[in-house]
Amino acid sequence: MTDNSSPGAGNPAPLRLGTRRSKLAMAQSGLVAEAVREVTGRAVELVEITTYGDTSREHLAQIGGTGVFVAALREALLRGEVDFAVHSLKDLPTAQPDDLVLAAVPQREDPRDALVARDGLTFEQLPDGARIGTGSPRRMAQLNAYARSHGLRIETVPIRGNVDTRIGFVRDGELDAVVLAAAGLSRLGRSGEVTDFLPVDTVLPAPGQGALAIECAATSADLAAALAELDDPYTRVAVTAERALLAALEAGCSAPVGALADLLVDGQVVNELRLRGVVGSTDGSSLVQLSTTGPVPTSHDDAAALGRELAAEMLAKGAAGLMGERAL
Repeated sequence: MTDNSSPGAGNPAPLRLGTRRSKLAMAQSGLVAEAVREVTGRAVELVEITTYGDTSREHLAQIGGTGVFVAALREALLRGEVDFAVHSLKDLPTAQPDDLVLAAVPQREDPRDALVARDGLTFEQLPDGARIGTGSPRRMAQLNAYARSHGLRIETVPIRGNVDTRIGFVRDGELDAVVLAAAGLSRLGRSGEVTDFLPVDTVLPAPGQGALAIECAATSADLAAALAELDDPYTRVAVTAERALLAALEAGCSAPVGALADLLVDGQVVNELRLRGVVGSTDGSSLVQLSTTGPVPTSHDDAAALGRELAAEMLAKGAAGLMGERAL
């Protein structure tokens, strides 16, 4: 890429976008970079940063999940090594630091989970005792609960690794299927490998799944204002409600919590927001699943209040006891 920072060039220096090095992160960041070029008229260069979550060999539930893919990017932002960063929103801790601003949440991709199974099988076609790989206690809890309720026997197997590694377990015959986020497969151009999209009535996604977060330093007011043009207000209120529920349950992204806020449309008019939440024991023997519907929130505070209210109802129904089963 041409360096526009030379004196007298007349063009501002390229904006530096901090990104994780994984194929998926690079694909996501590339999409954002193109959108930022369009709204700012400036060149954007990707700056690859390795995070603890990328180098650790432990399962996410053991290393804490929340923030392990985020901390190094945020440190680079605060040191001025990059101008802005792109995260998968579901990786962001729910508390926003004062010195960083969530400048934009672009329109969300498909929030569902997707099955990649051998022989093109759907979830219901999997054989008795099928081995399904996932690194997520949330997915384990709901898949096991669904199997129990339908008289199916499955074994959920904890796995780690990038998309290639995970799908490789199926290709090599080690597992019958793996479950991945549909949005990630779409951004990688690999939706054709999906053998079944899991309905949200069966498996609620992680809070914020399918959405991206564009973050910059709070001192970069002009940049934040430019990035805000990429913000999708409906996606933002939805993920704000989901993340407020997660925060009120005092849970991180390694906890067995699913949440989805979706907009209910009457004709061409968006008139209500429905928020659904679930907490479960990883073996699927116990689930607390509730929903609430109300007017579309018009502010961050209203959206967050919706999430907190549903979390309070879930805690009253015994969700706290299920949260205690998180792997340490």
